[in-house]
Amino acid sequence: MTKKGLWILFVALAIVIGLYPSIYFLVDRKFGLLSSKSTELLTNTFWNIGFYTHIILGGIALLIGWSQFSSKIRIRNLNLHKQVGKIYLISVILSSIAGIYIGLFATGGLIASLGFIGLGITWFYTTLRSYLHIKNKQVEQHQKMMIYSYAACFAAVTLRIWLPLLTLVYGDFVKAYIVVAWLCWIPNLIVASLITKRIVTQKT
Repeated sequence: MTKKGLWILFVALAIVIGLYPSIYFLVDRKFGLLSSKSTELLTNTFWNIGFYTHIILGGIALLIGWSQFSSKIRIRNLNLHKQVGKIYLISVILSSIAGIYIGLFATGGLIASLGFIGLGITWFYTTLRSYLHIKNKQVEQHQKMMIYSYAACFAAVTLRIWLPLLTLVYGDFVKAYIVVAWLCWIPNLIVASLITKRIVTQKT
């Protein structure tokens, strides 16, 4: 595929999965991942606050985050870039904290919990570092950390690609979910590392 084709696919997946949380308000609550949760957990007020904070704000972050990598948008309207960045920052901070909390209750037990908690911590850290860098006018470091941040954010997409495939391979949702708790984000960070190294190489 061409570079433009990959970019279009990237943006399309971000938008589709960014809008995906709206489904939880349109269908039965036992839809999707919630079908693996106990009735006791689904009626827990704190878990529900954490879950909906995570999926709604995480969806917003995914939906708008890709635009921050568009040089055309950034050059033509820097103020829009900054405003979108602020929305992304707030959405990620709250969604990642909520994600860490609901990760404690992940289907699959401790191994799955550690995977999703690790993702939440990574997403929070890289986004906060990105903000601190731009606040100190360290533009290149800010850009690099944003690549890592959105790679962690894009786990929402890669999870939904890997999970059905792994479920077919293992023939068991729980086993697949344990693996995807790690597989949905670690390869993304590896790709982010390759991208940042390529950017450095091109500038030297």
